[in-house]
Amino acid sequence: MTTMSAECTALASLSAVAEARQAARSFLETLGQQAIEPEHADTVILVVSELVTNALRHGGGSYTLRPAVHPDTIEVAVEDSSPLPPRMRTPDLVDGTGGFGWHMVNDLAHATVVTPTPTPEGGKTVRALLPRRTGA
Repeated sequence: MTTMSAECTALASLSAVAEARQAARSFLETLGQQAIEPEHADTVILVVSELVTNALRHGGGSYTLRPAVHPDTIEVAVEDSSPLPPRMRTPDLVDGTGGFGWHMVNDLAHATVVTPTPTPEGGKTVRALLPRRTGA
């Protein structure tokens, strides 16, 4: 299988995270079950949701989502305009409002990679690499 990818760019809005999840789900459905098991797609969508939420909350208010399916991995790449890398926060156990996302992404992904965006405006791309198959 060759690499397949898509792209979705959006500004901050109440529906931005839902739109990113739908774009990623549509991309995976287009590829079909030969690309990813349906039950594993939910994990990918969860990672999309967390990375896009982080980009909107901490990365400058807009994002570009680039999901890609490679022979052995699924890559969820989210670009934003902040040069600051994600950081582990202590989860808020009292009201549960934050600090869980980056922990969750790191637990679900085989690897996470943060690279600066090579543009004068700056920014970064955060990539989470996940196995294509459950248990892989």
